[in-house]
Amino acid sequence: MTARRQENKGRAFLLPVFAVVFALLVASPARVVQATPTERVVTDYYSGLAIGGYDPVAYFTDREARPGAQDVEASWGGAIWRFRNDRNKAVFLANPEIYGPQFGGYDPFDLARGKIVAGRPGVWLITGQRLYLFNKTENRDAFAKDLTRLSKATGNWPTLSATLSDY
Repeated sequence: MTARRQENKGRAFLLPVFAVVFALLVASPARVVQATPTERVVTDYYSGLAIGGYDPVAYFTDREARPGAQDVEASWGGAIWRFRNDRNKAVFLANPEIYGPQFGGYDPFDLARGKIVAGRPGVWLITGQRLYLFNKTENRDAFAKDLTRLSKATGNWPTLSATLSDY
């Protein structure tokens, strides 16, 4: 055996090792920050923030999804809520059922279909002076066109929410 072949023979074990490591990296899910469908309020699995840290009151006052500040937080419903300012925090804490997303931030379109899917803070709708978060814009648009889905979601919510934990 030539000296070059002997060198390569010693490294031959590295190829299967690299192949296994690569396969594990490709197969393992990336650490994506996402909501977990186990709590009554949609929270980020890693940070505990409700609705991705967006200010729930800003949807009503600013008519847009706006991130809350790290130094203006409150705890309610087993989640940490962020706000743009102390005024929004006080308004929320006085009426969290009004300003917090309905169904804990779960998509009402999917709830009407009997599924629990976390809504996203950037896909929202205010109707009947209540905030609803949706997983997809298609769900929001279909929901807005047919508000009878709200009664279906409301009817399904007690059974579906019973499968979620309080914290």
